[in-house]
Amino acid sequence: MLLVTTQLAQLVMPIEETDTQVILTHPSDPSTSVTILKYGATVISWKQQGTERLWVSEGAKLDGSKPVRGGVPLVFPVFGKQKKESHPTFKLPQHGFARNSTWEFLGQTKELPLSVQFGLGPEQVDPELYKLWGEGKYDFTLILNIVLEADKLTTTIEVENTGSHTFEFNWLFHTYFRIPDITDTLVNNLVDQKCFDQLLAEEYVEKSPVVSFHEEFDRIYKNIPTDKTFQIIEFGKVLVNVERDNLKDTVVWNPWIKKSEGMADFLPKSGYLNMLCIEPGNVSDFVSLTNGEKWQGSQILSIGGEIKIQSNIY
Repeated sequence: MLLVTTQLAQLVMPIEETDTQVILTHPSDPSTSVTILKYGATVISWKQQGTERLWVSEGAKLDGSKPVRGGVPLVFPVFGKQKKESHPTFKLPQHGFARNSTWEFLGQTKELPLSVQFGLGPEQVDPELYKLWGEGKYDFTLILNIVLEADKLTTTIEVENTGSHTFEFNWLFHTYFRIPDITDTLVNNLVDQKCFDQLLAEEYVEKSPVVSFHEEFDRIYKNIPTDKTFQIIEFGKVLVNVERDNLKDTVVWNPWIKKSEGMADFLPKSGYLNMLCIEPGNVSDFVSLTNGEKWQGSQILSIGGEIKIQSNIY
């Protein structure tokens, strides 16, 4: 009995909850962990064998006063700022309210791999903010599942319409990766994909065999087959693999010099050299849910491995 109790205690120990955050530590590797801020259910750290894989600004607010600049902010129910006045999301601030609402920690769901859940409903959203979405008539439940493995981090969102009114939404995992140097960084498997360049306000087909970064970069890649894996590569070495389940779009973003200087919470100002956003989501159009319907999407991040060529680069 003592042995069983000890084993159970060891399984429970990897989860630490405080008033503001939840920390998961891999059961067999204390140098691998993930930290989730309850405010926004934002992952603010993912350490894999002691190496931090996410970028968080030194000027990021972690006290719940504003969305976190860095980590993995959650975008719902609108991506960016809605321009169409007739749309129910028009009055909402940029990127909606999921990233600046305090989520409820629902606890551990699995021992191996280590898994936890967070939940958000209208009752957790600031009432004045919530009313800006369709006059506050939409009932919804968001369940975020986070799974930590030795070399992998999976975040899965489930959106359910729990009310009587059909609603539309965008979803995005706004993931900031920490990288050694953006000028040495490549991203593969985007060639031949349709993209909307937000800086040029033009849509075209990506023709670069690999994407490199030497100026501000802000593109929405649309309707990408979900068997495509994006890889962040430096000097022939794969740093991170980004896989998706039921997330058809991906935003790739780096603010570069001028935009970094214009963001008060972006520090240091040279931080653009050490970060790159690759953001799986559904943002080129809206998902529609009627009463009782559910929708689910996942981001799967893993470390290292071989370079995968899934595109015609010749």
